[in-house]
Amino acid sequence: MPKNEQPRIAVLGAGPIGLEAALYARRLDLPITVYERGRIGEHMHRWGHVRLFSPFGMNSTPLGRAAIQADKSKHEFPTETDCTTGREHIAAYLEPLAKCDALANCLRTETQVLAIGRRGFLKHEEPGSAKRGQQPFRLLLRDKKGAERSEEADIVLDCTGTYGRHRWLGDGGIPAAGELAAEPQIAYQLDDVLGDRKAHYAGKTIVLIGSGYSAATTVCNLAALGDQVVETWVIWLARTTRSQPIPRVAGDPLKERDRLAVKANTLATRSDGNVEFHPQTVIEAIETAGPDKGFKVSARCAGKVRTFEPDRVIAHVGYTPDTDLYRELQIHECYASLGPMSLAASLLKHAGADCLSIPSQGAATLRNPEPNFYILGTKSYGRNSNFLLRAGFEQIREVFTLISGKSELDLYKKR
Repeated sequence: MPKNEQPRIAVLGAGPIGLEAALYARRLDLPITVYERGRIGEHMHRWGHVRLFSPFGMNSTPLGRAAIQADKSKHEFPTETDCTTGREHIAAYLEPLAKCDALANCLRTETQVLAIGRRGFLKHEEPGSAKRGQQPFRLLLRDKKGAERSEEADIVLDCTGTYGRHRWLGDGGIPAAGELAAEPQIAYQLDDVLGDRKAHYAGKTIVLIGSGYSAATTVCNLAALGDQVVETWVIWLARTTRSQPIPRVAGDPLKERDRLAVKANTLATRSDGNVEFHPQTVIEAIETAGPDKGFKVSARCAGKVRTFEPDRVIAHVGYTPDTDLYRELQIHECYASLGPMSLAASLLKHAGADCLSIPSQGAATLRNPEPNFYILGTKSYGRNSNFLLRAGFEQIREVFTLISGKSELDLYKKR
């Protein structure tokens, strides 16, 4: 890239972090293109019925709000303390942001990035050399009609998240026997069991697997469904040894998170509801004869072999970053979290801490051996579940400090 030209920036993903990164770039008059394989906020759409723990004030920025109101001065935002659902956040913030003049002509929706490489270099060539940074990235794209083409960029910000790739049910993190064949019939994402998926679950016996907040959300909704349709029965299986599956944070400032933990734990320990809870459970095998033909789930519960025959299986076992996207780039990945190594090592210092207490890890932790390639947002944390949107906004400020070379750069404070 000639020294007098601005770097061409490609942002992958038009979710909360991708859109904010694009806005930040436009405010710096940098050329940017955002590639999104689905809709604006695609992943958030998929779990849009779920209420966020963190309030709107933590999930938006002064820069974003100003950009929206520059186009629509009478646009009404949720209050700073409102905990919106995903759909409400999209309607109130993401979609207006995507339509604002500041981001006009830079969004490419229904455009999937299939792979990223470096012009003239294979993965193993010139390791750690600045020579790689002298050539642009090549992005292989596929549009909604299936046509493929390539485009180039000088800087890439991967903001694709992790929600699109689920983990597996079996012991050791590998698929349980039969799970690969049964995968199309298993719900790995957050179905709206009280909304558009109600008929699929009402009156059914459901095995729910997991011990995090996704499982807590779904078990609470299934319990409410059981109040409406009494034949609905939930068998909740979890690896945890705790009798109360969801840990609580003392004096939790995120009241929505604490409310959910209390409700889910109550459902797990009461004996008069439609939920039975089995801790210390490992899934061994899953069999299914096909859609709507039920399952046979084999497990070890506290060391004892158990078999369940539910109508439905929901697997809330977490998500993992898609690292195949940059297989031809020199990315130093953490062997535990699959996030970029420098950031993962820095986050390890805060192991066991609540997400609210984890500070920014600094711009240097965002660098990769591959020059000008940055992983931001949820994907940068890999399998570490402590990510908050406000951490992603701080990453945006830090990465553009690196790109611009101006250490004092902070557009958020200028609004």
